[in-house]
Amino acid sequence: MQLRHLAQRAPSAGLPEPTRSAAPPSDKPSGPDPKSILNSIGEVIYDWDIGSDRLTWGPNVADVLGFASAGDLATGRSYASLLSATSKDSRQEAIAQSQSVDQGSGVPYHVCYALEATNSRGRGAPVWIEDTGRWFGDASGKPVGAHGLIRVITAQHEAAEKLQERSRVDPATGALSRASLTDHIEQLLERSKQRNETFVVLLAAIENLFALNRTYGYDAADQVIAAIVARLQAEMRGSDVIARYSGNKFGLVLAGCDGEQMKVAARRFIETIAAAPFQTDVAPIHAALRIGGVIAPRHGRSAQVLFCHAEEALDLARQSGARRFAEFEHSLSAADARLRALRTADDILAGLNQGRVTLAFQPIVRLACGSTAFEEALLRLIMPDGTIAGPSALLPVAEKAGLIGLLDARVFDLALARLKEDRGVRLSINVSAATLHDPDWPERLRNAVRLAPAAAERLVIEITESSALVDIEATCAAIAAMKSLGIRVAMDDFGAGHTSFKNLRRLGFDLVKIDGAFIQNLARSPDDRFFVRTLLDLARHLDIATVAEWVEEAETAHLLAGWGVDYAQGNFFGEAQLVSTAAASAAA
Repeated sequence: MQLRHLAQRAPSAGLPEPTRSAAPPSDKPSGPDPKSILNSIGEVIYDWDIGSDRLTWGPNVADVLGFASAGDLATGRSYASLLSATSKDSRQEAIAQSQSVDQGSGVPYHVCYALEATNSRGRGAPVWIEDTGRWFGDASGKPVGAHGLIRVITAQHEAAEKLQERSRVDPATGALSRASLTDHIEQLLERSKQRNETFVVLLAAIENLFALNRTYGYDAADQVIAAIVARLQAEMRGSDVIARYSGNKFGLVLAGCDGEQMKVAARRFIETIAAAPFQTDVAPIHAALRIGGVIAPRHGRSAQVLFCHAEEALDLARQSGARRFAEFEHSLSAADARLRALRTADDILAGLNQGRVTLAFQPIVRLACGSTAFEEALLRLIMPDGTIAGPSALLPVAEKAGLIGLLDARVFDLALARLKEDRGVRLSINVSAATLHDPDWPERLRNAVRLAPAAAERLVIEITESSALVDIEATCAAIAAMKSLGIRVAMDDFGAGHTSFKNLRRLGFDLVKIDGAFIQNLARSPDDRFFVRTLLDLARHLDIATVAEWVEEAETAHLLAGWGVDYAQGNFFGEAQLVSTAAASAAA
């Protein structure tokens, strides 16, 4: 069957007729040159005999597809060889995969693809093509020919791609995209040059998103992410913006803010996310944020520099035992931090080898009468120059350097030595998530306790809330092993991670230590008072004793005593003191 006949069967196709032989010369004035018209709109018509694979093009093909040789355009196969690797579709696939049947007028198709231009240096930049036509079938319905036109749409495609790439809104959350966030920051930086204004960029990360995905499923986690954006937006001013920075991170830009306002805003955002669970199709889910903040243009004069510094601040906020918000400081730049971390790791190793790791003891008192119930044994490292380094300087580095297990073991040995030396002492010590979830930890603990059987019942082991939630099953097993030896177990930083009621009951803690971040401003913060009383109600319901940390003043102690808190710890009752003992020295 000839293609010309096929085209004649389809007068309603609305496409130019196939190319025909030129008409004999005429003395009559001719109309506009068809070739010029098609060139002006960048289009060329073609006929494709699928059986023979021959392609026949309109007279302006060389003008439209000048990058291709005659051989490239002679057959469907050679034309297809020009397809760029970036193309997901082709004319052949559009026709072959069509589910329609030719009823006599042909079956329309429309497809866009890229051809790779050839030049003296080989392949060039892709040229994007829009291909529109109709294919025609034989009696069995098999495609045997096609008639259509192509046009170059490279400029339109690039514009559409750019628009897609820099789409303003993240479809999953309704927040701005990262590209839009970058544009907004660059505009504010330009405006700050003219008006001498500062603004704040906060980078907020959802804590334990991996655990949420694993526990509740990705759909529920996606619902939580979207709900977090909505709750944050409700706390923001009209001039502020929020954007999806990455999977579990959001960028917030607060115009006209300074350093103090940044701290207030960050804390408000952290508290509002922690205030109530998020309703999902699976269950109500608690979430928590960690935030790193920068002030522009002080901390950077481009969006990328600000993002980099905000990431560094966020890393600080995410370290174990750190506050939930950290502000970037130039002294904490990545290079300086790495250098200091290496030095600190060396100091830790030297301190372990030279017996300079020791303990400081801080009293934990009964609020009802003020007597000391037990003491917390706190890690200290005596430096060669006689200065003392505490947990905040040591533990983040120890965790990253893989030294945290060695420090935990030394602290445990020192505490056990003091318990053996003084049978009137009761102590609590901290263990890291790495030690808690170490499969060998329960056995090492049993072996140590056998050597000091009377010490176990006078020992409390503290686990941070975030550590407990890393792996609930492993935590339950570790707690059961400790309690089987007569050791009591406390949850440290209670309230920071917002453990669910179900998990708190399942873990079976003997004590909960309320996060000091909610205690230190208790006398001045109605929000903190409300939150602490909520935590106390939860602990009482489960019959768990409570300890309030960071008690610094009489008014706070009075409030806590009135609410029935069992124990309190802080400088108001006594600072941590180094105690030198013969047994401890021997253990070191």
